Amino acid sequence: MDLRALRERAGLRISDVAREIKSAESSIRNWEKGRTTPKMEVWQVFRLRDLYQCTEAELVQAVKESMLEEIQP
Repeated sequence: MDLRALRERAGLRISDVAREIKSAESSIRNWEKGRTTPKMEVWQVFRLRDLYQCTEAELVQAVKESMLEEIQP
């Protein structure tokens, strides 16, 4: 499951996530498309985990899967 799937499973919009973790919507989009790796403060990681209702391990795996999608055509 990638970052987009985690967000959608939680019923959130990109704008919701951006507001909650005080980040730009474009950053969230880029993370989901695997264009950039999320660079967040610790509190943002924990907040994202809570928003997505997942474990830290699931969040890390989702980042990896999102990054793979950018590499693979």
